[in-house]
Amino acid sequence: MKFTFLLITALLTTAVTWAQNNIETTAIEKIKNEGIDHSQIEQIAFELIDKAGPRLTNSKGYARAADYAVEQLTQWGLVNAKKEYWGEFGKGWEFDKSYVAMTQPYYMPFIAIPKAWTIGTNGPLNGKVVLVDIKSEEDFNSYRGKLKGAIVTVVPPQNQGPTFTADATRFTNEELDKLTTPDDGNYKARRAEIMKQRALNNEIARFLAEEGVALILKGTSGKHGTLFTSSPKGYVKDASEGVPELEMAPEHTNLMARLIQNKVDVEIEAEVHTSFDDKNLQGYNVIAEIQGSDKNLASEIVMLGGHLDSWHGATGATDNAAGCIVMMEAVRILKATGLKPKRTIRIALWGGEEQGLHGSKNYVKNHLGDPDTMTFTPEREKISAYYNIDNGTGRIRGIYLQGNTEVEPIFRSWFTSFEDMMEHTTLTLRDTGGTDHLSFDAVGVPGFQFIQDPVEYRTRTHHTNMDTYERLVIDDLKQMAVIVASFVYNTAQREEKIPRKPLVSMKP
Repeated sequence: MKFTFLLITALLTTAVTWAQNNIETTAIEKIKNEGIDHSQIEQIAFELIDKAGPRLTNSKGYARAADYAVEQLTQWGLVNAKKEYWGEFGKGWEFDKSYVAMTQPYYMPFIAIPKAWTIGTNGPLNGKVVLVDIKSEEDFNSYRGKLKGAIVTVVPPQNQGPTFTADATRFTNEELDKLTTPDDGNYKARRAEIMKQRALNNEIARFLAEEGVALILKGTSGKHGTLFTSSPKGYVKDASEGVPELEMAPEHTNLMARLIQNKVDVEIEAEVHTSFDDKNLQGYNVIAEIQGSDKNLASEIVMLGGHLDSWHGATGATDNAAGCIVMMEAVRILKATGLKPKRTIRIALWGGEEQGLHGSKNYVKNHLGDPDTMTFTPEREKISAYYNIDNGTGRIRGIYLQGNTEVEPIFRSWFTSFEDMMEHTTLTLRDTGGTDHLSFDAVGVPGFQFIQDPVEYRTRTHHTNMDTYERLVIDDLKQMAVIVASFVYNTAQREEKIPRKPLVSMKP
């Protein structure tokens, strides 16, 4: 009798689990066929990357991309497509001309990009270069009172020597398996070191501005002609203008440093034109919906998104046009297949992510609640889950569960539909940081970032001057769009909302 009771209990549990996670195989096949055989990935990519151009928040390029997205989503049949303003961001900024070259001891054009939200040179600038080598705040005294009107070069601390590993990689099965084990803590140590160096860089920039230098030529952490862009908070409406600054390929600042250290004078010529736009300081996201079809569930929402803004050194292909391309293609697939999701599906393309998740944080604060006070709106209860893409062009290999143990069996069952697209599926309880799912996680709404193959994200494209259309892997984007569309659809069809972690764990 005991055995019979246990067997019945197990069968009932299995039946309930199956009912909750029931996969509509016909619908998933439709999604696959549409996403693979009729993909519009390349056309969306052209519009967001090549045609819109760099998409620094509140820039003309960002506006072009947002306008395209609203129009295209509307044409596909989504409703309520709009630019939704979320509050004050700050000034727009463009650079209209940028040129720098060494003229002595010989001529050489340099690879360089104006640092975002910095002023131009007010015409051509020529002169001798002064080497500034600051490794700690104690080194400031060596230069105090000696740099007014100077052109200075600052060398990066990293080693730019040869590398003997490929720039583009995919996760091995062993690396994916390692993600399922507890974090070894090295990430926090690396993060602390990065933040320490960033703080020193900010102090160096502040010191040089106070000293009244004419131009800063700063080497970045890249190599092989790739440079990583960054930004002060010059977008804030009352921020000081500072001084002109060019972020340069480190090989070129290293060249100047070696010449100067060996008593060879270096002279450069430069001309940089930049412009600020403070007419409208409001930041905005792009929002659109597929209306739910079930009278009882249509008021509940499944969200998906990625950040539309990019840095300005290239056209922001993998960071993060790729995420927006995938999410736009995912909702296009759902409309093209004629599927009728029970819950409403809402796509969001965020602004201001690169400056601190501003678009998603303010969306959450305006719509769902305040993570600082833990006061929430009724709308928060209507959100089932939020899915995010923001780790480049690499195909999906699994998902970060953000410590949500209850979703593991649900997502594992959903991934079984893609054994033909994924040779190894990883579900890890680890958190992953740095992007917009965190804004939802902070108020207790399930927010997830997919695990993606790195490809060239950390070596060549993330915040660099090489993040162009050519860095996309189109077949990977197709795979991602199909999987995201399926996860969103399964979430919309599920009898219950996605399980939530205990709210207490969300408090800062």
